[in-house]
Amino acid sequence: MRDDPVETADGTPIEVAANVGSVTELDPAVARGADGIGLFRTEFLYLDRETPPDEDELYAAFTAALAAFPDDRVVVRTLDVGGDKPISYLDLPTEPNPFLGRRGVRLSLDEHAALFETQLRALLRAAASAHGDGLAVMLPMVARLEEVTAVLDRIDAVADALETAGVEYAIPSLGAMVETPAAVFLADRLAERLDFLSIGTNDLTQYVMAADRENDRVAALHDPLHPAVLRAIDHTVTAAHAADAWVGMCGEMAGDPALTSLLVGLGLDELSMSAVTVPAVKARVMETNTEDAAALAADALACSTREEVRALLELD
Repeated sequence: MRDDPVETADGTPIEVAANVGSVTELDPAVARGADGIGLFRTEFLYLDRETPPDEDELYAAFTAALAAFPDDRVVVRTLDVGGDKPISYLDLPTEPNPFLGRRGVRLSLDEHAALFETQLRALLRAAASAHGDGLAVMLPMVARLEEVTAVLDRIDAVADALETAGVEYAIPSLGAMVETPAAVFLADRLAERLDFLSIGTNDLTQYVMAADRENDRVAALHDPLHPAVLRAIDHTVTAAHAADAWVGMCGEMAGDPALTSLLVGLGLDELSMSAVTVPAVKARVMETNTEDAAALAADALACSTREEVRALLELD
């Protein structure tokens, strides 16, 4: 399991990748048998310092990840700050409800356009490096098709600038996080323009259930097993597959072995998680029959309450 990708008991391959936030987390992910990186949280490269990393530092981090997984995919999420991720030197806006404010791609296309361009330059350069064909870039907090169009325009502009400067580059595959109800309902249109979608269940649950994930008083509402959240996941997977895009999941739900069969049944192509849980999830994938998993998922989607879903999964 550690050295090879896994497939279900009846032969369906499922990619089991790792979430990382820094270069130091790459070796543990390799040691645990991750099939690549499903979420490289680039915001962690900006923490605990006085100034943001420059293009060469970012390029070094991205190429290190590609070198650690030379035969696998490395999904890099562009800068996702705002909400619960303040960085002092970026002068983020103070807002009454930051989770519903300026964060993720919204900042990258506006106040932090210069930082975003630096990231894109490093990413396009990394895509042309050794093993760069495995690089994928993921946009956080997407809620509008216009944001995707704007990012594609920025990528074209950066590519033109690199070509003019005689710098080698390549265009990586591009995807979006599905964290908002808007992205769920637009999944078919997003998938027509992008190569993949990745479901971030932590924020998706928060927004679907209108329950702040940091508020203990509504913790019971913040459960990805609520039927509304499961139906959002199912809608996303179905819409993306219809457009020939692959679908991953990089929220905490993906790393729970007790939910692996359900997620396989819902049609996820990739599950990404903390490296420590990779072996257990890989083992569960190998035990799962896709027909049985699909039946389990159908039963879960037919449930009316969170309690019914948990009883079905024998979690109580």
